[in-house]
Amino acid sequence: MPRQQRIKSASGYYHIMLRGNEKKDIFISNADKQRFMETVCEKKQRNRFYLHAFCLMDNHVHLMLSEGVEDVATVMKRITVSYVYYFNKKYKRVGHLFHDRFKSEVVERDRYLLALVRYIHQNPVKAGIVEKAGDSKWSSHNCYLNEDNNFAKMLDTDIVLGLFSEDRQTAVKKYIEYMNEECYETFIDLEEEAEPFDEEQAQELFKKMLIDWRLEDTNKEKVQIPDSLIKEFREKTNLSLRKIAAITGLNKDKVSKMLKS
Repeated sequence: MPRQQRIKSASGYYHIMLRGNEKKDIFISNADKQRFMETVCEKKQRNRFYLHAFCLMDNHVHLMLSEGVEDVATVMKRITVSYVYYFNKKYKRVGHLFHDRFKSEVVERDRYLLALVRYIHQNPVKAGIVEKAGDSKWSSHNCYLNEDNNFAKMLDTDIVLGLFSEDRQTAVKKYIEYMNEECYETFIDLEEEAEPFDEEQAQELFKKMLIDWRLEDTNKEKVQIPDSLIKEFREKTNLSLRKIAAITGLNKDKVSKMLKS
């Protein structure tokens, strides 16, 4: 089956996700994470690309970058080839480290850009690794607060902070306030990997379930969908929170709360 062609960003901004093959860890130690960031720093020299946000988890990575003199495919090939060589040599292994190609989605609007940065920085919090974004050593959150941070020199923070204010001190204050708000937008994430239920079938199933539950499907915003219906829908489809949100018209955090109730 031919690979689907990537959508080209008109703005040049992308959200990138790399994940481990078979959901395995791509970082065994902090030294591995350090090496990955050093690789990113090396490959971005000569304005090949600009890095605006990152978060390293044990088995996947989130990046927000914009293209420089090289396109995103070339950029990611440079990074992944170099890191895989290091990883395989260090751990005396062979074969694929990353699952297929990297996933990507375009970032075209300022509001979307800000929400993505917040989503990336809140990733360790939502995973239960840290209590707040500032506690994570392996995200770019603290680069926005402290220009002396270890990774600050490789990060381009001016674009994001400039959307808050031209004055850096004011921008940082507003940035902190924004980062502490809930993120309701949905983005590509690790949970999307295994979805055996066809999306079109899932949409038809949800419509049928609404009828069975005697709920109208003409205006999803006014429909009061019971938690138990969403739980049953998840059990039948095993779809990701993001896909369930898209099909039901609910935001992802709402779906998460309903499933946990």
